[in-house]
Amino acid sequence: MINRRLLRFSEVRLLGSEGEQLGVLETKKALSLAIDADLDLVLVAPHAKPPVCKIVDYGKYKYEQSKAKKDQKKKHLEVKGVKFRPGTQEHDLQVLVRSATRFLGDGHKVRMICVFRPRELAHPEIGERKLLKMAEDLAEVGKIERPPSRNGREMTVILSPITGKKKDGEAKETDATKAEDKQNGAEEV
Repeated sequence: MINRRLLRFSEVRLLGSEGEQLGVLETKKALSLAIDADLDLVLVAPHAKPPVCKIVDYGKYKYEQSKAKKDQKKKHLEVKGVKFRPGTQEHDLQVLVRSATRFLGDGHKVRMICVFRPRELAHPEIGERKLLKMAEDLAEVGKIERPPSRNGREMTVILSPITGKKKDGEAKETDATKAEDKQNGAEEV
């Protein structure tokens, strides 16, 4: 709500354009302060006692609100899925591992699902072995968040990305050069 629609309230708690507290004022006085500053009086918290208003450029305020909403959506982790059967061959599993590596690298969680046919339910250990082998192959980029669990005809493992890790090439290279320098008697700088 902006400007004249606020006249239904007798007084409001006013915030300045920089967010500073200006106190509780009559609505007409707050409106005149906003007009003098060539800005709008925007209702921020209508259910507070007294309602909270802010002196701000309304267009800029709406833009910041939409930007904050988009950022909030980006932070939501998406769970990507990888499905296979107990009879899936090794090469096909490696293709799925590469996809899962890419997903984990992008910061998404990965749900690996082994789907059993009714006759394959007699040997669920085959699917569990494949799930654990894939999780082991992905150990550098993801860690098991939820171990294998069976639900009906599916067995599922969820992996979450490992964050804050150096690139493997950089870490190995620096460790190797340090070890080599120590062998050659060079000092660390």
